[in-house]
Amino acid sequence: MSPPSIISNPLETLSGPAPAPQNAPIALSYELFPPRSPAADEHLWTTIRELESTSPDYVSVTYGASGSNRDTAVDLLHRLLQETSLRPLAHLTCIGNTADELAAIITDLLEHGVRGILALRGDRPTDGSAEPRAGALNYAQDLIELIRRVEQRRSAMLAAGKVAIGVAAYPARHPESPSVQHDVEVLLAKQRSGADFAITQVFFHAEQYADLVLRARRAGVSIPLIPGVMPFTSLRRLERLGQLTGVEPAPELLAALASADDDGERRRIGVRATVELAKAALDAGAPGIHLYTFNQHQAALEVLDRLNLLRPAPPAGKLRHFSRAH
Repeated sequence: MSPPSIISNPLETLSGPAPAPQNAPIALSYELFPPRSPAADEHLWTTIRELESTSPDYVSVTYGASGSNRDTAVDLLHRLLQETSLRPLAHLTCIGNTADELAAIITDLLEHGVRGILALRGDRPTDGSAEPRAGALNYAQDLIELIRRVEQRRSAMLAAGKVAIGVAAYPARHPESPSVQHDVEVLLAKQRSGADFAITQVFFHAEQYADLVLRARRAGVSIPLIPGVMPFTSLRRLERLGQLTGVEPAPELLAALASADDDGERRRIGVRATVELAKAALDAGAPGIHLYTFNQHQAALEVLDRLNLLRPAPPAGKLRHFSRAH
């Protein structure tokens, strides 16, 4: 007979996530993208230093469609490892790339010290200009399995460690998906292939995250589902993302942003709405918050100020809440 489990109750049930243990730290992460000009590079590094002061668990580094600025992204990853205390999570898309090409990129990332990869399919070409390449990977699930194979061949170099693999999750239906249930089935398949956690795409309504967690847990998804939250400070960006996701932001939020007298008022309105959404996700059991910064730190830090997240203590310290000195 097997010995009794030291865990008497599951952390989550079919009715939703169980309350987090008292004083449990909340994971914190940011998304950055490579600069497109020297001026943008200078601005980005100001943002990086500001965000570094909050001691995030990791920062993700994205790049353009079809890897259009992958070299710049890799350079940024290397600099983050060499010049900061930040732990980078490298975005990697597979669409249009062969297994050999991707294995070389994964190897380069690992050899330079990257230990986290966000495995994504990537956007399919919409203009019909690119023909499918022979041997190219077509799904994030294939990329996850490839990462695990590359990792296995380098287990000695990793000192029997493990690469953390993240994937995307969709609170609203993926634009190419037939249903939200299909999205959950894809997420479960990615978990079975070796994914460790998921970060959600941007969502605008609190119930969307809670509904995703409920559907995913019922289907057998057990990996952490981290809500991706964007500061709602740009009307144009909100409208654009609403078109891409197929989910309209709250009309009252759009109206308030449109009628704001200046950027300062617009930022205050957007930060307040973002904090409300993030708090709702945390109340629903979210294990962390991932902030899409768009390489701008001010709104992200204002969101953190108001969330007052409980964060891990420094060595020999006590649990503390995040709060910036003003």
